[in-house]
Amino acid sequence: MFCGADSRRPLPSALVAGQQPNIGKRIVMIVDFHTHIFPPEIKKQRTLYWQRSTWFSELYERKKAKLATAEDLLAEMDASGVDISVACGFPWDDPVICRDCNDYLLETAGRFPGKIIAFGSVSPAFPEQAAAEAERILSAGMRGIGELNADGQGFEVTDEILLHPLVEVLEKHNAPLMIHTSEPVGHYYPGKGRTAPDLIFRLAKTFPNLKIVAAHWGGGLPFYELMPEVGEHAKNIYYDTAASPYLYRADIFKAVLHMVDINRVLYGTDFPLIRQARLLKQIRSVRLPARAEAKILGGNASALLHLGAGIPPVFSRV
Repeated sequence: MFCGADSRRPLPSALVAGQQPNIGKRIVMIVDFHTHIFPPEIKKQRTLYWQRSTWFSELYERKKAKLATAEDLLAEMDASGVDISVACGFPWDDPVICRDCNDYLLETAGRFPGKIIAFGSVSPAFPEQAAAEAERILSAGMRGIGELNADGQGFEVTDEILLHPLVEVLEKHNAPLMIHTSEPVGHYYPGKGRTAPDLIFRLAKTFPNLKIVAAHWGGGLPFYELMPEVGEHAKNIYYDTAASPYLYRADIFKAVLHMVDINRVLYGTDFPLIRQARLLKQIRSVRLPARAEAKILGGNASALLHLGAGIPPVFSRV
């Protein structure tokens, strides 16, 4: 909840959707699919936002809870060797704050094309406003919506009528929805919430054409894909690895190869919660097959976000 690429450099042709990366020459782009950044004023005055969002307060009232700006993220990418990061919105329940932060994300992605890709935040509890804001930011160059959080934003993942306007916009733009998911068992942590695998599965069945990024390994949903009736309806569910070291042993990376289509697993850290280099080291330590590792680290993100032909997304303020 990295020696970076020059923002002027075209994307490696090996990661054009549909092509295979050149493993031998290590032409593999590394894409962190799950990071969070905030406008500098929120980082400086976080206490003011505790009163405006109980979810923000739960996550960031502790002094050790880190907030990052675009510059912090870029420095991390340079130190860790990550080429592109997806900067996600925070699940504000107030549509006004969503819009303000979306403007910052749009501006950031416009300043650093080819390095930072923006996902925006909307508040589904206000369905018409959420759909209108999604249309605005996706038309301006954002590549997806999220990270949404049903607990933090006060909506039900299974509410088809509420979510339909937003999903309609996402499908129009062929853009994914990232949603926070959590484990129905195991330890408690701030921001865990109650969006367990069964709810994500029901969301996928309700909207079969919607591309869903189930954050944090989908709360364990990959295991249930071993059930044929679950796997049948999970073909548009992608799993990011955000916060994985806090949740699972490193064995999960090998185990998941036998559970789901490897093309649907996305390297994501939840930076600044997890350092990018830390998770890269963990993934490499398990010695996955080279092609599987390349897909997880960037190939799958490239295909999902259509990072083709070296043309970064063009952003505009609207």
